[in-house]
Amino acid sequence: MIFKVYYQEKKEEVPVREHTRVLYTEANSEREVRHALKNRPYNVEFVQKIENSYLDYEKQSPNFKLEQL
Repeated sequence: MIFKVYYQEKKEEVPVREHTRVLYTEANSEREVRHALKNRPYNVEFVQKIENSYLDYEKQSPNFKLEQL
């Protein structure tokens, strides 16, 4: 499964839409994604499973790169 992760680059940072970053990763569950990110200094806002037509849409973006966690 492919997941889209919305995060702030610093844990202390208050979530502000304009500073939100996104990464894409492959994992078996949201829990696995969160576990893999726990050692990074990120403030994870939301983890979203993407599939079907939404995944196809995201793949068209020049920013779409699967990151290995």
